[in-house]
Amino acid sequence: MGTGDGGRRNGRRARHEATRRRILEAAWALSREHGLQGWSLRDVAGAVGMRAPSLYVYFESKHDLYDAMYADGYGDLLARIDATSLDGTPDEVLHRAAHTFFGFCVDDPPRHHLLFLRTIPGFAPSSTSYALAQEALDRLSTVLHAADLPSRSAVDLWTAVFTGLATQQVSNDPGGDRWARLVDPAVDLIVSMRQPSDR
Repeated sequence: MGTGDGGRRNGRRARHEATRRRILEAAWALSREHGLQGWSLRDVAGAVGMRAPSLYVYFESKHDLYDAMYADGYGDLLARIDATSLDGTPDEVLHRAAHTFFGFCVDDPPRHHLLFLRTIPGFAPSSTSYALAQEALDRLSTVLHAADLPSRSAVDLWTAVFTGLATQQVSNDPGGDRWARLVDPAVDLIVSMRQPSDR
């Protein structure tokens, strides 16, 4: 009987997680259609075919749902980083990393806004979700260190430049390449600014 109870618990857990996933995907879809703040929990509930009060079984608040979206977004970024080749010289890897990040941002503007622009008043990611952001930053630091750019200022400059380029692209030339064309020159500029202490 214990095994059967465990199987039922595992089944309930699997159904619960599957429903959470459906809710999360609905929230992303609504964000892409109406913007991150252009929907309510009632809208999300309707999109997945449940009554609004039932949604609170899965997410305690809209900010709780945003937190899950934040973690989901960084999970996607880490997966994209994992799929990016580390072959070649360190500077070649830097160029590849920049294009990976830039493409990730412009592919999904609402995700870019949530992860990098703090557009939700009062929202702050939980420590668990923020740990994924820190992991992505740590991986960037490793790539920069391999390219003889180990300083914290190099990380700050890199994130400012490429988040800025992506924001400009998303805001002012969606679907175009005006700022995409600047990704490689921006990498070259950062590399050219190596200080003796960075070598």
